[in-house]
Amino acid sequence: MHWASGIWWIAVGALLIGELATGTFYLLMVACGCAAAGVARLAGASIEVQWAVAAVVAALAVWLLHRSPYGRSMRPGATRNPDINLDIGETLDIEGWHNGLARATYRGTQWDVELAEGEVEHAGRFEIAEMRGSRLVVRACPNR
Repeated sequence: MHWASGIWWIAVGALLIGELATGTFYLLMVACGCAAAGVARLAGASIEVQWAVAAVVAALAVWLLHRSPYGRSMRPGATRNPDINLDIGETLDIEGWHNGLARATYRGTQWDVELAEGEVEHAGRFEIAEMRGSRLVVRACPNR
């Protein structure tokens, strides 16, 4: 069963290729587990020990990755992400408020507008901070 150690290294290669296609780092952690199992095979460990080493190392590596800053999503949600919603950061004029809500013309049509938390009601120019469905959530422009 000399070919068994080669299987672990083939798995490492396949996982690395898959990692290059996805870019999530999780397949890289599983590849680390397979590499550890390949090293265990070269050290003469039984197949059961190899599988245990692969599982423990991969699980530990995934757990550590998940707890690191690289495992957390740093992107804002789609409602606040200007890469998804091109309206985020655009400005509009609001003439009056009623309990934190208003109607404003933006892109040639009327929109429901909501004041962002912590903002003060006043007439003037506002910046779109978020889009919740068809409602614009705005905050005061920094240069008002």
